[in-house]
Amino acid sequence: MDDNPKGRVTRDGIRIHDPADFDGMRRAGRLAAEILDALGPHVFPGQSTGALDDLIRAMIEDAGAISATIGYRGYRHASCISVNHVVCHGIPGAKLLKDGDILNIDVTVIVDGWFGDTSRMYVAGTPSRKAVRLIDVTHDALMEGIAHVRPGQTFGDIGAAIQRLVERERMSVVRDFCGHGLGRVFHAPPNVLHYGRPGTGARLEEGMFFTIEPMVNLGRPETKVLADEWTAVTRDKSLSAQFEHSVGVTATGCEIFTLSPAGSFHPTWPRD
Repeated sequence: MDDNPKGRVTRDGIRIHDPADFDGMRRAGRLAAEILDALGPHVFPGQSTGALDDLIRAMIEDAGAISATIGYRGYRHASCISVNHVVCHGIPGAKLLKDGDILNIDVTVIVDGWFGDTSRMYVAGTPSRKAVRLIDVTHDALMEGIAHVRPGQTFGDIGAAIQRLVERERMSVVRDFCGHGLGRVFHAPPNVLHYGRPGTGARLEEGMFFTIEPMVNLGRPETKVLADEWTAVTRDKSLSAQFEHSVGVTATGCEIFTLSPAGSFHPTWPRD
């Protein structure tokens, strides 16, 4: 009897994908990562976030793919670009980057019906020491969460691991936004919290696809959404950072679909 039938959904509403579905996620995730790789040289003081979004839109079109965000709930851009104290969902526009600005760029593409979703941090010019430390902790928190992705673990194990690492560094995990399931849809169960208690939440099974995307603040965790109904900022105006990977649970652990082909996922580390 097949223990992993196509289209099976757990009692928590989480879809279990076939082994063949991993290939679709690999192709979508790789394109999203390649686009973010190509952006690096274009992030500099004086550059506008709108120009970066134009580049992303062109790269998606040139690849024959589709932007998942253009038209999503009325959104008109191919990316979200969140600068300094913007936590997530920053809207690209005429704003010019300044020396020392840190920014998260979030891109989701659709390739043959599969969604590739990833984000990473960039630096315009020379970052402050506290900004570099924030970026390092946020990156480490993502990878610590991913280290707990394997069959038999729970989503609470992932969140608790992230929370422990961040709070040990005297920073805070944003509670108002979370990761999510994906595959042939943009957002689906489960909600992947970046905090929590070990052993709680749904148990991971082979074939689950989801994002892990911790948002970490130098100050307090509280956020607020601006009048544009998209942009989320830290209430205390402290710096915020985020990294995001799309992953799939395998028989023995997990596969990261959005690894950087150029080895440039972390903005201040040497390339592999």
